[in-house]
Amino acid sequence: MKKGKIIGASVGNCVHVAGVIHFLSLAQDEGYDTIFLGPAVKIDVLFASIRNNSPEYVAIGYRLTAENFEKLLPEIINLNKKLKKKPLWVFGGTPPVAEIAEKSGFFDVVFDGTEDIDDCISFLRTGIYSKDTNIEHYAQDIVSRIEQKKPYPLLRHHFGLPSYEETKKGIETIAKAKVLDIISLGIDQNTQQYFFRPEMRNKDMDGAGGVPVRTKEQFEDLKKASRFGNFPLMRCYSGTDDVINFADTLHQSISNAWCAVPLCWYNEIDGRGTRKLHVSMDDAQRLMRWHGERGIPVELNEPHHWGLRDAHDVVSVAMSYISAYNAKKNSVKDYISQYMFNIPNSLTFSMDLAKVLAQVEMTESLKTNEFRVYRQVRAGLPFLSSDIDIAKGQLAASTQLSMAIEPHIIHVVGYSEGLKAASADVVIESCKIVRGVVRSVLYGNADAKQDLKVQSRKRELIIEAEYLIKFIEKLYEDKSEDPLADAAVLTDCIKKGILDAPHILKNDKYTGTLNTRVYEGKCLAYDPKERCFLNEKQRLFRLTGKEI
Repeated sequence: MKKGKIIGASVGNCVHVAGVIHFLSLAQDEGYDTIFLGPAVKIDVLFASIRNNSPEYVAIGYRLTAENFEKLLPEIINLNKKLKKKPLWVFGGTPPVAEIAEKSGFFDVVFDGTEDIDDCISFLRTGIYSKDTNIEHYAQDIVSRIEQKKPYPLLRHHFGLPSYEETKKGIETIAKAKVLDIISLGIDQNTQQYFFRPEMRNKDMDGAGGVPVRTKEQFEDLKKASRFGNFPLMRCYSGTDDVINFADTLHQSISNAWCAVPLCWYNEIDGRGTRKLHVSMDDAQRLMRWHGERGIPVELNEPHHWGLRDAHDVVSVAMSYISAYNAKKNSVKDYISQYMFNIPNSLTFSMDLAKVLAQVEMTESLKTNEFRVYRQVRAGLPFLSSDIDIAKGQLAASTQLSMAIEPHIIHVVGYSEGLKAASADVVIESCKIVRGVVRSVLYGNADAKQDLKVQSRKRELIIEAEYLIKFIEKLYEDKSEDPLADAAVLTDCIKKGILDAPHILKNDKYTGTLNTRVYEGKCLAYDPKERCFLNEKQRLFRLTGKEI
């Protein structure tokens, strides 16, 4: 539906038109009719077009000396007074010229070049732009915020310092910077595991891995600290014990934007909890249902845990599907599917993209009107160097790669993470780096998805992952009505090594034999005795003596 007309021009002696053209291009995407008058447009020519076309907006640009633009203003203001139908005026220019435009009091909206594409899109959709902030301008649930900003992805960043007070101050600083849409609270292990059992906390571990939060009221105060700037949403990882009570606390205190829970981790396998594997999986499924029944989105931060432990690519792809399948089976309606790039960190960019594209295709094969999937991307933690300058380049490079899948959310990883936890300043700077990449590639990025090697590897991974999934279904068809959503079945698969990773400690309970190697940029299953790579049919037959 057409929204009206916008006239755009660079005025006076200014020949720089890129900003005006880009603004008009965004306006066309939002349903406006646009008229571009060109560079160095005389003021009388501009107003002749205004009288002939009766636009809703006039967008003018000037990027030369501020004093010269100031001399043009009286003529613009006087001629505008004579118009029967007065348009709204939008100005764009360098900060010194924008300051003159702002001080004149004539323009309805002034852009000085520090804004981002999402600011322009928001203005074109709502007619509202102000450096002053109002919560009514910012959607306060994740799905609405995605819709409000698309195609620009939301930005999320992990934040939690060992000091509670410093964390609270940092949240306010981040919110006021208006560069981030979701603050993801990083809590310490004592909070995540022993929030309801203070007697079991190890005082020496306070602040280990994140902010120590000891009461519901402290969570509420952290949320209050975010009520500035662009009013970012807040979320927090699930507990590793008393999971439903902890979920309810997060829901009530910070309006947890979405639940993030692994399916197979945070238990005896990885030492991030004391629960048995099957117990943690049962808890995860209950947690999915609890949130799904309340209309709260869910993320299973699952597939990348396998890649972080050097599982071959096929397992990560299969677990993307199995994770989404479990979410769908457990009442989730809005599913956030996380794709961590750069794991293992020795994958080439092309083969990494192929793996993620396979994950996306398999995950989104489950989509329906009642099961909606949102793509979230992030750089891999092991990918970032402890050299800060190198890490900044890696963050930008990974972001450009991940933009190929058109994400709804970018989980920004602070460039300092290879060295230390991100401060508020690092969070802000990292988000600006990512915004710089998004600004450059959101429209017209080179389409790496179409690379023939990428497409070939994607097809290969889908075939292999489908074999693994069908193997599990066939092997357990007599023991379970729905093997892929059965915690007992998945637990048994991990114990036997059907689902396996080299970093899982092997013992009399976990008996897998998986070895992997990176070859030609791909992570593959490998037989060290035979010195050969294995496809899934070969690997599973050697492991179980069975095939399908």
